[in-house]
Amino acid sequence: MEKSHRVSRLSVHPRLGPRDSVFPGNPDLYRTVDSNTTCSPYLQECVMAMEDCCDEAYEAQELIRQGTYDLPRISKVLQSDKVFLLVDESTVRRYKADLSDEIEPQINELLSRAEKGMQILLKRESMLQAKLEASQSRPSSRAAASTAGMNKLDVRRMQMLARQRQKLEEELAALQAEVDSMELSAMKK
Repeated sequence: MEKSHRVSRLSVHPRLGPRDSVFPGNPDLYRTVDSNTTCSPYLQECVMAMEDCCDEAYEAQELIRQGTYDLPRISKVLQSDKVFLLVDESTVRRYKADLSDEIEPQINELLSRAEKGMQILLKRESMLQAKLEASQSRPSSRAAASTAGMNKLDVRRMQMLARQRQKLEEELAALQAEVDSMELSAMKK
């Protein structure tokens, strides 16, 4: 295993010198007699890692200190006050009247447009209803006649009328749904 050649952080930061011994008395009593013994490389790595951790903690503490030294001033600047403005009832009534005078013509215009649209849709519905009734009454009189006696032109015409009837019924259903939705929205207003 190769030894790390890192320099101890204690030599970089002189104020972080080695601690005093925790042994009560002469530290020579606890040292080995053999002066050639060296510490385990794992122990040296552990000590250097601990020194790195201490340095990182110190740098983090300095960073936090720099970031928060101005906290009292910033908290005073960011402090918000609630301000209430009291107005008398006549002022509220005046602003309410101004607002209604401004909005009322637009609302009346929209209502008149909606009423015109409803009238157009009701006319269209009655026309489609009349077409539907007319188309329903015609095929019933012809249904009595057998298709065997009809020529190809009459059969095609019947098929075309049946398709047209189907389309008109679908249009009627769509318009009815539209009228119902408009009536519902008019009731909600």
